Amino acid sequence: MSFTEFNLSSGIMSQIEAMGYETPTPIQKMAIPAVMQGKDVLGLAQTGTGKTAAFALPILQRLSSGMRGQIRALIIAPTRELAEQINDSVTALGKRTGLKSTAVYGGVSAGKQVAALKRGVDIVVACPGRLLDHLENRVINLSRLETLVLDEADHMFDMGFLPNIRKILKHACMRKQTLLFSATMPKDIQKLADDILKNPCHIDIDHTEPLETIEHALFPVAQHLKTELLFELLKSTDARSILIFTRTKHRAKALDQKLQRNGYRATSLQGNLSQNKRQEAIDGFRNGTFQIMVATDIAARGIDVSLISHVINYDMPDTPDAYTHRIGRTGRAECSGDAFTFVTSEDAGTVQVIERKIGGKIKRRTIEGFNYNAPQKTNDREQPSRRSFQKRKVS
Repeated sequence: MSFTEFNLSSGIMSQIEAMGYETPTPIQKMAIPAVMQGKDVLGLAQTGTGKTAAFALPILQRLSSGMRGQIRALIIAPTRELAEQINDSVTALGKRTGLKSTAVYGGVSAGKQVAALKRGVDIVVACPGRLLDHLENRVINLSRLETLVLDEADHMFDMGFLPNIRKILKHACMRKQTLLFSATMPKDIQKLADDILKNPCHIDIDHTEPLETIEHALFPVAQHLKTELLFELLKSTDARSILIFTRTKHRAKALDQKLQRNGYRATSLQGNLSQNKRQEAIDGFRNGTFQIMVATDIAARGIDVSLISHVINYDMPDTPDAYTHRIGRTGRAECSGDAFTFVTSEDAGTVQVIERKIGGKIKRRTIEGFNYNAPQKTNDREQPSRRSFQKRKVS
């Protein structure tokens, strides 16, 4: 199947070709026709499966005719980074349609956002908090809204945005179409979907199973040896772009600093950074200035980097869905990827739940020559130097 079968306008098709899209992903094959027909959609899919284009392309097609300069589509995302990335994609795909899009989020001055809104836009991509402020201050008018998209709905729930979402929905009560996309479906999100979707088209793209392009493995290790194991793993890995997940923002910052002290081009993405610093980190990771990014789940939710070669879970994720979502950051855009997870004895129960959920045993791996029985040091100041990417055997 090709994109030509969707009967998109010549302007949109030319941008699809210019951006290097060749064949639709499974979620695009199923969602694009449904959205173009005006149906509500409930889409379940992992990150990296092409969700943004799945709703952006049909929205651009439908909005190409009709009034201009009025907000006719609203896309809500949980993080500033994701809002910016969605807006960039919408802007690029709609370059030849004449439609205007803008991003709205907190953490920065509202002046430029207000100015763009007053000039007139057709599509708004927003985070819940700042959007609600603009609605209450009557900067944004949703009386002409046709399509509402809730992207990464489960993470909006995790971040406590559900009350704000319900307030926003009251302002968007006249919308004709609602699209809800999520990587997981907790009970609260299922209830929200039941409340706001009308006879939705259900799309489920193996959202609980890792992508086939991902090779994933567990590395058993004591808690106090994780950092040393990480450095040994980096030496034995031919990695182009590495995303490392930690449980806390403090650990993300500390690990980033250790990597930098040992000569790695590293950065971190965590909640204490300003918006400008967060964007600098993401841009640098995307363009190759940084080889390694250390991030927490919440901070990394909006990262859209298609060529991440390796994901390393420094800390075990709490749930099977979180595990699938994390490792889904690699193996994207039809490329292969590796995902490694450090597991301690305390993680045994979580591992069993994950393996039961994905329906199979995850391989265990070790690094030859690494001392897994080393005692805990009195301080953690000294770390092995980077030296070089000399290969060590991993079994």
